[in-house]
Amino acid sequence: MTIYETGFLLAPSLSEEEAEKIITQMTDVISQKEGKLIKQERWGKRRMAYSIKRFNEAFYIFLHYEGKAEIPLELERRFKQTDGVLRYLTLKKEAEEKVRQKKKKKAALQGKEAAPAAGGVPEEKGRGEEGSPSQETGNEVK
Repeated sequence: MTIYETGFLLAPSLSEEEAEKIITQMTDVISQKEGKLIKQERWGKRRMAYSIKRFNEAFYIFLHYEGKAEIPLELERRFKQTDGVLRYLTLKKEAEEKVRQKKKKKAALQGKEAAPAAGGVPEEKGRGEEGSPSQETGNEVK
């Protein structure tokens, strides 16, 4: 099963009961579609970077869940039907094990690139060779 994170913004004009009703409807979709709710985050009312539908603030809610691809599709369908939802976004998250493996591979690749070439210390160009600017003018290049 895949891990998803869905964030949505609710209009600040909604009452507590209405907002709670929408949130429970969305979490119920996850359980109905045989998904597993991992975590629910409620950030509360926050100021938005720009106004949406003439609102400058919104309630921020994030749902972290595990399930099939049907769940985000159903949530999206319901978000479109609900007037109180201003915006929504679903992200497909990678499992932590995969992220750790990628970091290890990246570190290993960087270690290989940082190692000097076979033969030891790389030579500096332009110093001590015939025809270098420092020998032609007699002044040392810094």
